[in-house]
Amino acid sequence: MRSGTHAPPNGVLEAAMVELDGVGDRDVEQFAMRLTRWWPDLRDGLGAAFAGPDVGPLATRLVAIAARAFAARDPELRRLDEARLLEPDWFQHPRMLGYAAYADRFGGNLRGVADHVSYLVDLGVTYLHLMPLLQPRPGPNDGGYAVADYRSVRADLGTVEDVRELARTLRSNGISLCLDVVLNHVAREHAWAQAARAGDPTYRRYFIVFPDRTMPDAYESTMPEVFPDLAPGSFTWDDDLGGWVWTTFNGWQWDLDWTNPDVLCEFADIVLFLANLGVEVMRLDAIAFIWKRLGTTSQNQPEVHAITQALRAVTRLAAPAVAFKAEAIVAPQDVVHYLGRGRHHGKVSDLAYHNSLMVQIWSMLATRDVRLSVHVLRAITAVPSTTAWITYVRCHDDIGWAIDDGDAAAVGLSGPAHRRFLSDYYSGDFWQSPARGLVFQDNEQTGDRRISGMLASLAGLDAALETGDRDELDLAIRRILLTQTLAIGWGGVPVLWMGDELGVRNDPSWATEPEHADDNRWVHRPRMSWAAARARDRPGSVEQRVFDGIAHRVRVRSGLVHLHASVPSEPLDPSDPGVLAVVRRHPVGAMLVVANVTDTDRPFPAWRLYDVGLEPAIVVDALTGSSPRVDDRGDFRLPPYAAWWLVAP
Repeated sequence: MRSGTHAPPNGVLEAAMVELDGVGDRDVEQFAMRLTRWWPDLRDGLGAAFAGPDVGPLATRLVAIAARAFAARDPELRRLDEARLLEPDWFQHPRMLGYAAYADRFGGNLRGVADHVSYLVDLGVTYLHLMPLLQPRPGPNDGGYAVADYRSVRADLGTVEDVRELARTLRSNGISLCLDVVLNHVAREHAWAQAARAGDPTYRRYFIVFPDRTMPDAYESTMPEVFPDLAPGSFTWDDDLGGWVWTTFNGWQWDLDWTNPDVLCEFADIVLFLANLGVEVMRLDAIAFIWKRLGTTSQNQPEVHAITQALRAVTRLAAPAVAFKAEAIVAPQDVVHYLGRGRHHGKVSDLAYHNSLMVQIWSMLATRDVRLSVHVLRAITAVPSTTAWITYVRCHDDIGWAIDDGDAAAVGLSGPAHRRFLSDYYSGDFWQSPARGLVFQDNEQTGDRRISGMLASLAGLDAALETGDRDELDLAIRRILLTQTLAIGWGGVPVLWMGDELGVRNDPSWATEPEHADDNRWVHRPRMSWAAARARDRPGSVEQRVFDGIAHRVRVRSGLVHLHASVPSEPLDPSDPGVLAVVRRHPVGAMLVVANVTDTDRPFPAWRLYDVGLEPAIVVDALTGSSPRVDDRGDFRLPPYAAWWLVAP
């Protein structure tokens, strides 16, 4: 071990050596080199989160946890670690395509998921996010996000060994498995909570409990409610505890006290347990909420990023093949911090959701105007070149209209009025809207109304099929493909939500299951229709047109170096309010994405290609392989809802 500021104290290395007893000399040397590499990240992260004279004892505990997991790691996963260290940008490549689903709704159970891997391969999937499958509490469990045991799997889905086998099957087909790690809270039935309720002072300190309403009222005075209809307030009285326990989401989801270092050690061990099962991406759920501070929203606090940095460093020691994905659906100026800003630059999560892009895609479709979207998207701070956005049109959650009042005012709009319009439009309440979404969490006090619904239903497919109008059907499919073309062509890791790739519509029976009846988000969480999947083989069917259209875009994307996640997307000033133009400047040359968000032909001046280094006369649309024609006015003409990926031949 070399000396210097990067070298950990001798006691830290000695603790690791105890755990590495029995492994080969080469493995010991390898771990020691990793410790030298990531020790500064661990030390600095702990120092920023747990301010004090000495974080050495905590660091020693965490390094010992990492060494123990490293010693137990499967040889195949060790080889994957080495491959990823040689290709650290593996998740940034244009070949990446994500797919998200509930295991039971996609394949019945984990073995059923494995049986359908060929379907994912046909689509081009390289990353599979299975929604919460760890053991939740019985009864209502927030779709599995109220975890009762992080080391066991829902009995109806299988066992942890089934997870290991599924991960191995996926890996052999070039697909990385992503699972959720819920950081902010556990179920009231979790062993830690049960011990706290039984009077164990050690585990009571895992939670945030107050004897009366004084402090809860003080905190709530500056905190927004997450589920104002389903679970108002952020604290719940518990008779066993004899106090008010912090419950941001539901009364049976108890927030953890991350100021207690024991909580960090517990989760370091949990993350590495899952990593050794073969999980390659950890979705850090509700990460924005883990640190509380009086007088704030208790979201996005600086300590969140310091803790993530420390947890990532520990994971790099034992399982460097693993990537972190931050589930932080927050304002654009806040979300970039989850990929690393300032002293945490490139040291926290590797992936984060581009929620703003999703919101703006829907806003452009409803308004047929790109000006707000250009203003918002170009203002987002550049993220570290070693990280990537998760781009998506929809996910398992509702769509919240995260549009800042200042951004709206900058383009002459009223923020509240625009958010109301989008809710009206996508719930089908606006004049001539073809959308068929459902309003979720109507908060009369704030005016917040979110939207549930499958992509196809929000894009007007239901309405077109109801009328039997073939032109409207064609426009609906064009809208579906446009949304995915924008997400797939933005860079990062595009993720499809199960069923959207087939044009599956809202589930009409979503409320028939009693535990779902009060949560209309289940309208866009249907069981996979394998009949619809088979229908993709029928030429001219909706399923064939949507599936083949998306799969084609995925194949084209995989060959375009311009779409490597290290290359930022730069929205250009619109020459027509109905046309979005975005340039990606790669060293091999520029790529210009041009998209018509309206239902009529729109012009785009050919001369604008010169500004980004492209030649109008020879430029090629990578999606078709042909050169768009310039008309007598010197314009390209984009058909309704068309999108081109223009590159030099």
